Amino acid sequence: MSRITLLGKRPNEIRTETFDFTSRLAASETISTAVVTTAVYSGEAGAADLQLYGAATISGQTVTQRLGGGVLGVVYYVTCKIVTSAAQTLELSAYLPIVPIGA
Repeated sequence: MSRITLLGKRPNEIRTETFDFTSRLAASETISTAVVTTAVYSGEAGAADLQLYGAATISGQTVTQRLGGGVLGVVYYVTCKIVTSAAQTLELSAYLPIVPIGA
């Protein structure tokens, strides 16, 4: 599993993150399904957790997901899990810190 760190997100932002599987797929292999999940990596989120807006979108060998909310100071662990046309199950994960407005 590969992990990346995304640019810090402010709690009031809704933004699209991209998971690029190009280097992990064969030339003719495609993404059949994609699911994005979130979990708290560090800190305490309480009721105002990171939200997924809509379903993950597949475009070629990338997956995008709109994310919003989150608690200031919390780092979330965002995972994109795909199943491919070659019956592979692959994951990319990213750390997403929630930062103050001035950061």
